[in-house]
Amino acid sequence: MTESKRGFLGNPLGRAAFIGALHLLPLPGSAGWTGNMQPIVDLCLREAEQYMAAGADGLIIENTHDTPYLRQEADASTIAAMAVICGKLRAAFPAVPIGIQILAAADIAALDTAIACDLDFIRAEGFGYAHIADEGLIQGNAGRLIRRRAHLHANHIEIWTDIKKKHGSHALTADLSLREMAKGVQYFQADGIIVTGGTTGEPPSLQDLAAVSDLPMRLAVGSGTTLDNIALFAEHAEALIVGSACKVGGDWKGVVDQARVKALVSLL
Repeated sequence: MTESKRGFLGNPLGRAAFIGALHLLPLPGSAGWTGNMQPIVDLCLREAEQYMAAGADGLIIENTHDTPYLRQEADASTIAAMAVICGKLRAAFPAVPIGIQILAAADIAALDTAIACDLDFIRAEGFGYAHIADEGLIQGNAGRLIRRRAHLHANHIEIWTDIKKKHGSHALTADLSLREMAKGVQYFQADGIIVTGGTTGEPPSLQDLAAVSDLPMRLAVGSGTTLDNIALFAEHAEALIVGSACKVGGDWKGVVDQARVKALVSLL
């Protein structure tokens, strides 16, 4: 496992880390882009401040509202916009562990942006194995990603990968258990695995978490954490990536509610 210079990534907290999800408004290149970057930057920084004021341990930034997503790539304009926002986020929070995901499965672009903006980890959708997502066939890219990270002297940036990714069909790998897939991506040098439910806001099963919790890599819950299950999830996982439950009304499309974040963090 690589070593980070910040926070829980290098120094375990003794409890599960709470990672707040920053869901960016539509960026340049997307169908929903409005032509003005400033409101996107302002909302991102404001929500980041709310997360940290409520006790979050880290952040992850995602181009969530860029639907429909491209498959394993992103427009140059989108990547440039992500880099601008990530640079401002890092400047505002120099000591906070920050991750990035560029949808859908644009993992190479996410790694390059993380390097340029001094981020700490990426969430990779397409690291190991293949699955059918909304966007089409997502192929494994571990070989390219690990080689690129080494070539660019960026082994301090951790790669956390989804296994049996939400919003996807896994008929191609139906003969492999979640644990077998986790061991496969471990063999391919992922630093962590992310376990989710079937869709955004849907929790994984405790059985799935228990099946992989003893493996020597980070384990994160990537969807469905709520007030009702956060304590249970924290018993199995090293990190909880939380978005929907932090928003007004529990709706991922809404804005961050600092009181909801504080209530969640208080249960860890």
